[in-house]
Amino acid sequence: MKNQDKKIAVTVKNLHISYRGLTKTSIRATWSKKRKKVEIFEALKGISFEIEEGRILGIIGKNGSGKSTMLRAIAGIFSPDKGSINLHGNTISLLSIGVGFNNKLTGYENIYLSGMLLGFSEEEIKEKEQEIINFADIGDFIFKPVKTYSSGMYSKLAFAITAILETDIMLIDEVLSVGDVKFKEKSFNKMKELISDDKRTVIIVSHSLGTISDLCDQVLWLNDGEVIEIGSPKEIIPKYKEFMNL
Repeated sequence: MKNQDKKIAVTVKNLHISYRGLTKTSIRATWSKKRKKVEIFEALKGISFEIEEGRILGIIGKNGSGKSTMLRAIAGIFSPDKGSINLHGNTISLLSIGVGFNNKLTGYENIYLSGMLLGFSEEEIKEKEQEIINFADIGDFIFKPVKTYSSGMYSKLAFAITAILETDIMLIDEVLSVGDVKFKEKSFNKMKELISDDKRTVIIVSHSLGTISDLCDQVLWLNDGEVIEIGSPKEIIPKYKEFMNL
């Protein structure tokens, strides 16, 4: 576990996020005065927690518990309906399949697009360009449109960009479980290298309890949009396994 000076990296207070349900309807019904009641799904219901700088937090929970919504809210993709998220001036990146790339652009072009969205200058990206390409190891596909990529190639490039262009806070959504065996091992080792930095804060969402146990020093357990408990992996994971009958 890292030596902490109690500096806070992320503060989440009373976070509420809801989705409006969409239902099929006819044109006539659309113009009618009688409108169906819109269904509201509460993804996050008053979530509050803090993460100290340098911590590696794992978020666990069954499907639909709000894990990915939480990451996207912290990343600034989703706006809270209520509550607040304070990053305390830290730079942040989200590593998630299906987020962050323009599918019409090549992988090479997306390196620069993603880097600039993370706040890096063109010169800074240029310095890391070859390292990113080498780590992704997708051959000539780097110069082809991302829409032609398999999920494995997509995850390799996404991970390479986020891992090489290092931010203060890294958000990882299931990406470590995607790709071939060789890349899984390489990405896992790179993650261990990155989180050895006492200043870097990492939040990982994964269904792999082994990954959470090996990499994280804290675990946040979500269920149906609410915090059940937060604590050490040794404390939380056995309780979660019992709850899920694993």
